[in-house]
Amino acid sequence: MNLLFVCSENRLRSPSGEEVFSAYEGINAIGCGTNLDAETVVSGDLIEWADIVFVMEKTHKNKVSKKFKDLLTGKKLVCLDIPDNYDRMDPVLIRILENRVSKHVRLR
Repeated sequence: MNLLFVCSENRLRSPSGEEVFSAYEGINAIGCGTNLDAETVVSGDLIEWADIVFVMEKTHKNKVSKKFKDLLTGKKLVCLDIPDNYDRMDPVLIRILENRVSKHVRLR
């Protein structure tokens, strides 16, 4: 299963999602950002690749929905409601990610 994690700059939250979920068997994860200066900018190719797109905030959901409307047909777009209050790989952030993502993905 391919999981795409989207935040603003792809520096803290989405890279944490990528790192945490890449460790699970059968899951491929990539992090990206909505801002043009993001480490990896969200693209049509990434949206097409993903089985589920997880965004951190409603603003990300709005941007992704607007820009990639046609590519999102038939895909799950999930807002995790995780504010930009955490450092990369913060243990609290990891717990929140695992808890909220596990509602949509079977983790082994």
